Formats: sequence, structure tokens, C-alpha cells
Amino acid sequence: MLLFLSVPHPRPPGARTRAGATRVARWRRQRLRLQQLRRLRGLLRGLRRRPGAGSRRRGRMALCGQTAGAASLPSELIVHIFSFLPAPDRLRASASCSHWRECLFYPALWPQLRICLRVSPTEQPRLEFLMRKCGWFVRELRVEFFAENYLSGGGGPGEGGGADTRTGGDEVEALQLSSPWLEVLRTYLELVLCVLLSIRNNRNLQKFSLFGDISVLQQQGSLSNTYLSKVDPDGKKIKQIQQLFEEILSNSRQLKWLSCGFMLEIVTPTSLSSLSNSVANTMEHLSLLDNNIPGSSTLITAVELERFRLSLLVHNVSVMHKSLDNMPNDEHWKALSRKSTSLRVYIMAFDVKSEDMLKILKPSIPLERIHFDSYVTCVSGAIVDLISRQYDKFLTHFILMNDVIDTSGFPDLSDNRNEDPLVLLAWRCTKLSLLAIHGYTVWAHNLIAIARLRGSDLRVLEVTEESIDFDQGELADQDVDPVHNLIEQVSLGLSQPWHAVMDIESLSVFTEPNRHFYREMQSFSEDI
Repeated sequence: MLLFLSVPHPRPPGARTRAGATRVARWRRQRLRLQQLRRLRGLLRGLRRRPGAGSRRRGRMALCGQTAGAASLPSELIVHIFSFLPAPDRLRASASCSHWRECLFYPALWPQLRICLRVSPTEQPRLEFLMRKCGWFVRELRVEFFAENYLSGGGGPGEGGGADTRTGGDEVEALQLSSPWLEVLRTYLELVLCVLLSIRNNRNLQKFSLFGDISVLQQQGSLSNTYLSKVDPDGKKIKQIQQLFEEILSNSRQLKWLSCGFMLEIVTPTSLSSLSNSVANTMEHLSLLDNNIPGSSTLITAVELERFRLSLLVHNVSVMHKSLDNMPNDEHWKALSRKSTSLRVYIMAFDVKSEDMLKILKPSIPLERIHFDSYVTCVSGAIVDLISRQYDKFLTHFILMNDVIDTSGFPDLSDNRNEDPLVLLAWRCTKLSLLAIHGYTVWAHNLIAIARLRGSDLRVLEVTEESIDFDQGELADQDVDPVHNLIEQVSLGLSQPWHAVMDIESLSVFTEPNRHFYREMQSFSEDI
């Protein structure tokens, strides 16, 4: 008589309960990882036992060889090893053999790609290679272009006595700028084309960010159009760039992040119309900053504005060439806030007059951050008071920068006022966490009041030393050092050590406002 017994396979612990589902999944992953390690151990053991590798040293040499070692590892295992390495180590490891080099650009290894490069012809071959390998599958792409500032001295071939001293100042400057900037713009167009061509058919792209720090062209305004017409007289490359940009927007299916900060000649008033409705409804970040759009039409109409969350740049050059009459009114902002209750707005204003800011600052804007950067036009106390009254529920960051040559004549926002606008700002805006001031007079007793009003919630308080002034009564008191007393009182108010900013060059918000705004804009949208 035969008796058959059925022995059940052992169940992993916790398999019969829902609470053990996570433990079961973890157990299976551990078992799979153990099997992979055993397979790798057996492969290495087999390589050591191959004929011709009699000694341990010869076995090690065979393992390092291309045919015996690196080429024999399966591609999945190489990709798995690469996933634990940072990008520089992956590149070095890929130099082992051609098989490893083929595994280097496996899509799972490069979900995001961040490139920072100078606008130089030497960068083009490397950019072309990298974009050809990763452009068709990368999900997050961020490219930053940086060009040398030839107006700041050094780098221009016309400098150093090469120009004719009998010519006028404008002609000398033109001679110094002509050759280097023609080459910069020519290379800039080629690099932008390279990036756009490589991702034109990438339907998996979720984040796309371009930043072009062509600072001299931005400051000179019409100078860029003059040089672009010399580099691209027929406008073929410019049109190709704009068409490729619209093609990328129309082909995208998962795009949630779109940023073109300070890029020249890439955005048109019709660019956003290329987005599909499904992508437009899921867009989380949009930044299309371009000061070179001709005509008086606004870049974003009220209908398009309702789809997106925006960081806004207001430049005096843009205001001069564009009308503010077609800006979204307060009703549009109310509708947008009702549709997206988590909407927050970040505004940066370069040298914008107070009367123009009054047209832009609508009461229903959920303004969270605002940055004023001035070289000629100063912000008035009325604008600061308006901001503190309209945006007291949202404002967290307030930056006030004024780059003036005469440091003895900083404007005083509290002139002819009973209360200082900055103190009222700290009192009304209960969520204020960052306050940075340079180029405006800040009285010591007002600075102490600001620290006491906001306390430890004001995490960053940056005020330059030359911006701080003292009352005559404070200076006349021989028993108290006014500077030491200011530092002590502000530190007590903030519940942390505090000192005035001694070196203005250490603040990137002052030395590089374009780049500061770009980086703050990125972090601002990521926080949302």
C-alpha cells in the first residue's frame, strides 16, 4: 500500500494577514537579491577556475581582462551596480570596456540630467554626445548657459590698447564687443538647437528648464537684436528654435515643469497655445522670461493665465516696450485663486517705477515673495505700505536692493510718515520669514522693532552695515555703544546670533540678481 504525502511549501512570515503584506514584499526582495549575489558569486568562481589561470595572481588578471571578466557580466547586473554609483564614478567605470560603456546610458540610470556649461565652441561636442545619448528618454532636464561678461574687463579682444583712441566712446565699445559677442551668440544658437533637437520626440519629459545668463545683452536691450541680426541675418535659426520649442510643447504628454529663464529669442506670444489641454491642466510650474518679444502685446493673456502657477519678472525694458493695459485685472486673479487655492506668486521687479507697480500689484494676487532690484528707480514707502496691507496673509519673503553709487544718500522710506513702512510690514505680515535690505536707510531702533515683532519666525534678516543709521540721541549716549547695543537687541529679538552684513559682495542676491531669481524661482515652485 502506497501512501502519498503532500508537503506544502513554506509560506513567508505574515503571508496570511494583510498586515504582513509589507513584510512579504520585503522578504521576496531580499530573496531575489540573495539569488543575484549567489549567481554573481558562482560566475566569479567559474572565472577563477578557467583553464590557463593556474595561480591566484593569473586568475585575478583574467578577471580584470575584457573578455574574461567585464564582458562576461550580464547587462542587468552592470546596470544594477551603476545604480549605486554617482555620475562621475559611472563615467570612470564605463571606461573599462565597450560592454560597460553601452550600459552606461541605460534609461533607468539617468532619470534626471543637469548640465551647466559655458557658451563656448569647446562645449558643443560634449553637449551633442550627451544629448544624443540621453535626450530621447530623460524625464528631468535642466541646462544652464553662462557667458563671460566682456563689459566687466578682460576677455574682449579689443581691450588692452588695441582700439583707436581717436574714435568716440561708443565706437570703441562697439569694437571691443563686436568680435567676442558675435562668437558668443553664434555658439549660443548652436547649443540651444542641439538641446531642442535631442528632446523634440521625448514624450516622457516631465521637467524642462533652460537658463541663459547673457547678462550684457539683457542690460543693453536693443544691443542683442543688433548682434543677432549679424549672426542670423535671415532669421532661419531663430525661427527653427521657436518651431522646435513649440513642437516640444505639442508632443509632450507628461510635462509638469517648464522654465526658460532669461533665454533669448525662444519664446513667442503663441508658444503656450501648443500645449495640449491635458498638459495645461496639470502644469505645476511655468516660467517664460524673455525681454526681446517685440510689440506691445503681453506675453501671457488672461485666458492662459488661469491654467498655470507663475513666477513673474517685471523689467523696466519690458515695461518700456509693452503695454500694461492688457495685464490681468483683479477679477482674473480672483478666479485663478478660487480655481487653485494653493496658488502662490513670486515677483521680481528690476528698476520699475512706482506708478507701474501700482498697475501690476492687484489686491487678489496671492503674493508670497517679492524682490525689488533697483539701479536708478527707487521703491517708494507707499509701495511698501501697499504690499504690507494687501498681502499680509501670504507674504513670506521681502527683498529690497538698491545699487547706488553715492552711499551717503540712501533713500529713507520713513520720510514724512508717523510709522516706518518696514516696521508696519513686519507687524502686518505675520508669515514673514526673510527680510533683506541694501541701499535704503534702516534706522537702528526700527531694526530692533522688526526683530521683536517677528521674533524667531524671521529666520533670515540681512541688512548691510552701510544701510543702518542711528538717531542723534543714540550716538550722544556715552555709556552705551550703539552698534553693540543694536547687535545685542536684534539677537535677543530673533533668539539667535545676528550681525549686519559687512561684505555686500558675499550676497548673491546683490551681485547676481538674475541667477538668484532663477534659483529662488526653482526652489519656490518645488516647495509648492
